[in-house]
Formats: sequence, structure tokens, C-alpha cells
Amino acid sequence: MGDKAERTREKIRQAAYSLFAEKGFKEVTMTAICEQTGLSRGGLYRYYTGTGEIFSEILSQEYRISHRIAQGERATDILEDMLNEIQKEILERERSLSLAIYEYASLGNEELFIRLNDNAKSRWKSLIAYGMREGEFNKVDPDQASELILYYYQGLRMWSRVIPLNTREAENYVNSIRQMLCKNKD
Repeated sequence: MGDKAERTREKIRQAAYSLFAEKGFKEVTMTAICEQTGLSRGGLYRYYTGTGEIFSEILSQEYRISHRIAQGERATDILEDMLNEIQKEILERERSLSLAIYEYASLGNEELFIRLNDNAKSRWKSLIAYGMREGEFNKVDPDQASELILYYYQGLRMWSRVIPLNTREAENYVNSIRQMLCKNKD
């Protein structure tokens, strides 16, 4: 796929992300995405067969860390970048896909979510193991720590749709992860 095609796909994903965050999954149509992007229906269908394909692709985009680990970056730097992104997501209620995710899951897309969850756990476990190997992280059980990190975060994201979360809750989350993982520098 050429650069122009990839830029168009990215434009579609960004527009659709905003619509899914605002309206949920069930209320977003290909027509609405056309209106948001300025593409014709034929132009949009050239890249995607439906809203499910777009949403699935959005969810499959992951924060990549394997190349950063391979390059020998500090585990604490990688962690801080991830926590900064997570903190922004918690505080940006209008960017939450929580409602859309639950609607999409209720349509029988369990395998996708199992795969996404497994990938996220694997990503966290690899970072935790790397940080422990490098002596930057405390000794913890990577399975337990990755599940705590993921499910605590997912709970905050879900609740952010129904109650306003403030900076304190987001900071509590990232500070809890830091305390669990990072060695005390006293």
C-alpha cells in the first residue's frame, strides 16, 4: 500500500475514532464517517468494508515497545512514556472508546478482545521482565502486575464515561504503577 493510501486510511481511522468515542459503536455509520472525512461512499469503501473493520483496526493499533527494548532503552523511560499516554487517555473523557468497546464486544467479537487483552498483557510482561533484568524494577510477579495494570486502567477508562475523573485519580493510577515497579532511589 502506498503512502497516500496509508495517509487516507489514517485519516479515516482518526475521524472514526472521534465518532466512536462520541457516539459509541452502534450509532456510527459509514455515512457519518464519509461526512467527517469528506470522502465519497465509494472512496471510503475502497479502504474499508464497514465500521466493524475500521473499529477493529483502531483497537488493534498498539503501543509498540519491543523495538525500544531491543535498542536497550531504559525500562523506566519506556514506562514513563506509557504512563504519560495512559494518564492523558484517562483524563480525556471525550476520547474514551469504552462505550464503543462494550457495544462492539456485545456483537460477538470476543476473540478480538481476547487477542487484544493477551497482546497487552504480553507487552506489559515483557517490559516488567526487562526492567527487572536491567535492575530498574522491583522483583514482582509479571503476570499479577500486568493484570493489575491492565484491569485497573480499564476500570478507570470505563468509569470515565459515566463520572468525571480528575487529575488526582489519573495521578493515583500512574503513581501506583511507579511504586509497584520502580526501585526507590533513596
